[in-house]
Amino acid sequence: MAFLLALLIVAITAGLVWPLAAKMWWTPLLASAQGGDFDSHFLLSMVMCVIIFVPAQLALAYCVVAFRDRAGAKASYSHGNNFMEVLWTSLALVFFIGMNAKGQSMWYHQRMEAAPADSLMVEATGEQFAWNFRYPGADGKFGKTDFMKVDNSAGNPLGLDPDDPAGKDDIVTTTLVVPVNKPLEVILHSKDVTHNFFVREMRIKQDAVPGMDLRIHFTPSVLSKDLPPHPDGTKGEYEIACSELCGLGHYKMRAFMQVVTQEEYEKFLKEHAR
Repeated sequence: MAFLLALLIVAITAGLVWPLAAKMWWTPLLASAQGGDFDSHFLLSMVMCVIIFVPAQLALAYCVVAFRDRAGAKASYSHGNNFMEVLWTSLALVFFIGMNAKGQSMWYHQRMEAAPADSLMVEATGEQFAWNFRYPGADGKFGKTDFMKVDNSAGNPLGLDPDDPAGKDDIVTTTLVVPVNKPLEVILHSKDVTHNFFVREMRIKQDAVPGMDLRIHFTPSVLSKDLPPHPDGTKGEYEIACSELCGLGHYKMRAFMQVVTQEEYEKFLKEHAR
């Protein structure tokens, strides 16, 4: 039985490692200029985990056989090895702190550093259970908003102040349309509870918290028309999912992001100009 159990452990270990080594399950399409750093970090994490996991499982299989029950054998007690325990704990500490430090710079660059000066700014406002996106219009300025003026049924889901000249040309849509290869800064808001702005192909995931002005910037690099169709039948779009449990309708809270050419983007602005 010991040999069979050891073989089972080895088989399970190989069965878990092989799909990753063969990239049978892997990351989705990369569609942002910054996403490559995240993929590299993910790959490093997986390699390090395999380096730890495989020897540990093979050692377990060895111990199952080497210390199996034998007729007439006398069991002995071991208190452990303090040196090995300290070494193992120290290596784990170095690994986790090192991976966190390496990933911290990527987080910092996209959230704490200022976006490039030529970035397109778009507001993304989440509510149960939808997204609304606001563009500043031709003047490049966002108009004032007033929560007392929020009225979804009247077509004012963000509470735009009609008396503010800067908001006269603001554009509000339910689909995020952006030009390819242009830096994009998304300013996140929430009208009710905490939501999360998640676009897996862009490697972007950021909470939208009520009362807070949270920003994240990245550069889309792949046109939507170059995407394969989604399983649900939609084409040429990146899904924007809410990945923070936000209520009973959380499962259906999503929008879409379209990455288009500069000419198509300008056409979009003209069609939606107020």
